[in-house]
Amino acid sequence: MSAKIEIERRRDLEPIQLSHIGSEGCNFPMETTSTQIKREMPKAKALGASVPDRIGATPLVRLDSVARHLPEYHGLESIKILAKAEWANPGGSVKDRAAAGMVRDAIDRGVLKPGKTVLDASSGNTGIALAMLGSAVGFPVHLAMPANVSPERKRILRAYGAVIDWTDPDKGSDGAILRARELAGNDPERFCYIDQYSNDANWLAHYRTTGPEILEQTEGRVTHFVAGLGTTGTFMGVSRKLKEFSSSIKAINFQPDSAFHGLEGLKHLGTSLVPVIYNPHLADREMQVETEAAYDMARRLARDEGLLVGISAAAAVWASLQIAREEAEAGRSAVIVTVLPDSADKYLSERFWEDE
Repeated sequence: MSAKIEIERRRDLEPIQLSHIGSEGCNFPMETTSTQIKREMPKAKALGASVPDRIGATPLVRLDSVARHLPEYHGLESIKILAKAEWANPGGSVKDRAAAGMVRDAIDRGVLKPGKTVLDASSGNTGIALAMLGSAVGFPVHLAMPANVSPERKRILRAYGAVIDWTDPDKGSDGAILRARELAGNDPERFCYIDQYSNDANWLAHYRTTGPEILEQTEGRVTHFVAGLGTTGTFMGVSRKLKEFSSSIKAINFQPDSAFHGLEGLKHLGTSLVPVIYNPHLADREMQVETEAAYDMARRLARDEGLLVGISAAAAVWASLQIAREEAEAGRSAVIVTVLPDSADKYLSERFWEDE
């Protein structure tokens, strides 16, 4: 089945064709002056791409081996499980999209200007994305972050030169949010508070990029979309775009099964500050994932699929497999798409990798 999908695409840079200039192969009459040549030559395109230009257009990976290892999957040939490999972004995660969108919006609105410092609360990936963009574009970044984030995250942020206020681990991302609000309130002239949990530019980044990419890469055949809830931006933006394309597409979200969990970047909304941008009515279904199930899936993906993914990515695959099992047992075909927010490089110090 094919579908006509009108989306904005980033055109690949065409190679610049260089001609040898000589008496036989010259592109200009021999009497042409250098001034005329400069005027008549087409303007050359920029070579390469900037760091912000590399954000988005991530691969869609098909997951086969993990599904084949589950004996319940009779009729799996009619079920496709696909995942966006968001570690291909320059900052290494899906948060590059939202960070770039929010920074661009702040610049456009005139709230981020020379002399201002970007401020936000983050559990890791958005902070890394903002720090990367700050280094690439040229603005300072100040973050509030729980002190128990992985050592790898701390080293990356230090390398980018971000200033960090470490907050109480027991208060999770909520503690970081409260600290960021305090900093912004105490010195509004210094800080441009991005506030990813309340910023519409967060979900709009996915509405404008991730959603259209999924439609293009699946040729409009996607039937289910599965995403975890942290800021909720990915779920909200992609689901809105997909449902505009077809109201029959199922939007499914998941969150940790308890307030005390090891799924970094995800929120247990029942016991947390609920992001302002979240609209629960958009979800066709809500799921919960246990931390141990995500750990087990991370190990399985590494050993059976050759994919080293982060913990929330593993949770996304676990949730997607539950949907796949239900659809297969009901005798329905499905194209299930999820998002792998990042790779395992920020979590390799975690002990669960050593378990069998």
